[in-house]
Amino acid sequence: QVQFVESGGGLVQPGGSLRLSCAASGAIFSIYRMGWYRLAPGKQRELVAAITGGGDTNYADAVKGRFTISRDNAKNTVYLQMSSLKPEDTAVYYCNVPGLNLPWGQGTQVTVSS
Repeated sequence: QVQFVESGGGLVQPGGSLRLSCAASGAIFSIYRMGWYRLAPGKQRELVAAITGGGDTNYADAVKGRFTISRDNAKNTVYLQMSSLKPEDTAVYYCNVPGLNLPWGQGTQVTVSS
């Protein structure tokens, strides 16, 4: 059973930065493409960044140039470095494997507000 534990969220002012972490357990982590998603009030969950086992990345247009996804396969952990944060980045952030119907973790709340 794969489990994801997200951490690192918080309250930050516009223009600030945060680094999110997601620890995965219960599977051979390094073979999976991993993604960071976010769920904002009144919106659908969206994929904002993804990274392959080999380190190839892609980003949603809304975060391109501001967010950076990375991973440490030895630690079964994927990261999301967020910079130049905007109020519209406010959401609960989750990690998961795109394309697989795996259980969601509890997520980590990111609030961007002055």
